[in-house]
Amino acid sequence: HCISSAASDVYKRQLLVWELAGVVFTVMAGALLHFVYEWSGGSPLAAAFSAVNESTWEHMKLLFFPMFLFSAVQAGFLGRTYPNILAVRAVSTLVGVILIPVLFYTYTGVLGYHVMWADIAVFALAALTAFILDFRLLRRGRFADGWQQVLGLIVLWGLAFAFVYCTFRPPQLALWQDPITMTRGIP
Repeated sequence: HCISSAASDVYKRQLLVWELAGVVFTVMAGALLHFVYEWSGGSPLAAAFSAVNESTWEHMKLLFFPMFLFSAVQAGFLGRTYPNILAVRAVSTLVGVILIPVLFYTYTGVLGYHVMWADIAVFALAALTAFILDFRLLRRGRFADGWQQVLGLIVLWGLAFAFVYCTFRPPQLALWQDPITMTRGIP
């Protein structure tokens, strides 16, 4: 069906506002989630969705859960306008989550150490990149088939499960190791 240019501009602006709100929400909520486990006194419920240590994996979780929550809200409001939202969000979330270790290990590999402002910049850049990709894919109507929506939902819930599971049962790999305490998972 044909949408007028004016209506298209309205949809584009509406989506842009949503995506910018997503970046702001993800960065702010992720920053707060960095401290929730400690603030909760070590609650297992808080451990499921917030950082329990300083490992790269736990910082990836800080991007994932705000995006996951924002996705549920955004899909409720924009799902009819953008029926490809679940598959697109799965792709953009994967890209954002993967960017965290890629950028972190690249810059620390070059410098030989990490700096706090760069760690924060990596997190913000990963969130911004994920939502820019999201905006572009939604606008272009990518991944709109029904099976792709189902796959997107499975990927998002699969990631949620993996983040929770690996917090309580972390693999013996460097991605899960806290560089300060040299432990994995819940301290």
